[in-house]
Order: sequence, then structure tokens, then C-alpha cells
Amino acid sequence: MAAGEQNQPGAGQVIVLTGPPGAGKSTVAALLADLLEPSVHLVADDFWHYIKRGAIEPFLPQSHHQNEIVIGVLVTAAFGYAAGGYQVICDGIVGPWFLEPFRSAAAATGLVLHYVVLRPDEATTVSRAARRSQGRDGRPVLRACGPVVSMHRQFANLGELERHVLNSANQDAATTAALVRHQLGDGRFRLDAGAPGAAGPAEP
Repeated sequence: MAAGEQNQPGAGQVIVLTGPPGAGKSTVAALLADLLEPSVHLVADDFWHYIKRGAIEPFLPQSHHQNEIVIGVLVTAAFGYAAGGYQVICDGIVGPWFLEPFRSAAAATGLVLHYVVLRPDEATTVSRAARRSQGRDGRPVLRACGPVVSMHRQFANLGELERHVLNSANQDAATTAALVRHQLGDGRFRLDAGAPGAAGPAEP
């Protein structure tokens, strides 16, 4: 598909499903993948865990170069699958500070890009995060109140991206996934390749 063309029937697309820890991203992403055909569920955290030696915690200042590399690999994988006709859900903490590579890939491929921010209120997010046990393959998950609140506030006041926010505080995961699917069809979450991002920190 040439750059700038609209998606044709059966063409793939990329759906970035994000939000703070405890927002329910992974559960909703898995359910959404079951509602789309054919689909791919990419877990962004996995791409950091693939680094076996020399890994730097992604929230540290010295991780900037590493994070750029990892996001670039994630974007390449997502749009590679989408180019093959898959509906791709990228599930992870992808704040506005990480959107430029996604927008560039959308512009280069002509594939549709959606940006969905699950953002329950702060109290609900903290409560949900505290109740989590462990992540994929027994990995630890972020549950501490302070870091969760900090991440929640980084997703606040998204400016022009506020229309991409979904408050899922009073919904179960299945309801949220069904609503996201419906509103993807309406184009609510579509992100124009050249749309400006909101101001935000350089790293999560």
C-alpha cells in the first residue's frame, strides 16, 4: 500500500492501547484481540524483557537510547504484522512521548493508527494496581502507590489527545473491550499520522 492511501477492506491496522499501570490494559487488549479477526496482541513490556544483558530500567535517565531502540523494534513489528493484514493491538505504557515513531510508520505505510488511552480515575487506578498479583510468566508488576500515581498523572491533561481517553472506572474489562471495538469503527481513536502530540516527559 502506498503512503497516504486509505486502508482497503481487509487491510491491517495498529491499535496502541495504553494508560497507567492498573488501568486494565493487558486484560482489555487480550479481550479486544479475541474480538478482531485476524489479530495480533503485542505486549510492549516483552520487548524490554528480550534484552538479556545490559538492560537498563526504562524509567532511569540513562535508558533513553535503549528505550528509543525498543520502541523502534515494537513499531517495526506492529506495522509489519499490520502490513500483512492483521489487526494489531500494542499493549503497554506508550505515552505521547513515544508516539512519533508510530505516526511516522503510519505516514510511511498508509496504514491506520489508533491511540486508545484507558484512564480510570486516580483512586480506581491505584486500587486496581494494588490488587494485582503478578504479570506474565510470573514477572513482578508495579503496585506501589507512589509510582502508580506518578504514571497516572503523566497521562493527565493530554491536550489534543484527550479525545483518545476512555474512562473505564465503572466498567468491567469485557464491557471496555466491546466499547473500544465499537469506537474504533467510529474513528474516535484514529490518530492522524501528522497530528501533534501532547507535551509530556521524555520517558515514562
